Amino acid sequence: MIGRLYPCRASGWRSSVVEHLHGKEGVRGSSPRASSINSPSTDPWIVEPGSHVDLDLIDPRSTPEAPGDKHATRAASKVLLEKLSDLQVRLRAESKRSLLIVLQAMDGGGKDGTIRNVFRGVDPQGVHVKSFRRPSEEELGHDFLWRIHRALPPVGEIGIFNRSHYEDVVTVRVRELVAPAVWRSRFPSIVDFERHLDRSATKVVKLFLHISNQEQAERLAKRLHRPDKRWKFDPSDLEDRKKWSDFETAYQEAIEGTSTLEAPWRIIPADRKWYRDWAVLTVLTTVLEELDPRYPEPDHEVERFVP
Repeated sequence: MIGRLYPCRASGWRSSVVEHLHGKEGVRGSSPRASSINSPSTDPWIVEPGSHVDLDLIDPRSTPEAPGDKHATRAASKVLLEKLSDLQVRLRAESKRSLLIVLQAMDGGGKDGTIRNVFRGVDPQGVHVKSFRRPSEEELGHDFLWRIHRALPPVGEIGIFNRSHYEDVVTVRVRELVAPAVWRSRFPSIVDFERHLDRSATKVVKLFLHISNQEQAERLAKRLHRPDKRWKFDPSDLEDRKKWSDFETAYQEAIEGTSTLEAPWRIIPADRKWYRDWAVLTVLTTVLEELDPRYPEPDHEVERFVP
């Protein structure tokens, strides 16, 4: 069972992830609990450091804390899109801190769609997306975090990692590309690295988009049969699909081993895209509101100038 969540300034002790995602509010077909669009009362997705993670206990179709049905939740997302846009401008203007968003998921988990839908209203000058694929020869000649360092967002900007350094403890493990001793030794390196980022004014937000085996099958089928999605198909996706349980185990252990107070993991039920987008928007706007970026004061007397 996933343990109790750690304290947060907004609402004291959080309830457990299982209570929200697998309990009365999260069971398929049940009515989601209403919550404020502008000031969410809970963070039902966050994983407490040191707790056990069992993805089988989290319903990918659940909608914890959603403000209502599909229509109401999409309406709430529009409000959050405007808020995210405003917060991003303030972050860029302040230019003292940065935000790094790490997106991980099974194949077909919706990383591209999340980026497209959640960030459609922000200033593209202040957002950078980096996709991490198979390492190049140059990257393989360095430690596994070398290419991650090079892609970090500068102050004032939002960086989005579509896949990340977590491929080096998940994919390499499942495909047996390195020995167990190698990928296991990377857990403390990742924790130290992310704590360093937190001390260096880069807030790390880690999101695991949790889909079901059935949903993945349907999405991969669309890649095969729809011309507008066929370009995304990779035969290796079908090979990885055969190893669903292995990937699930690897993700569970990676989340358990690297969820910290400074950079906790959040598990987002992602079968319902409209809910996924709202949940991600809720997380990001809440985190940015806690950072509370401010417009800087001008370094000259504005009153003296006449346009």
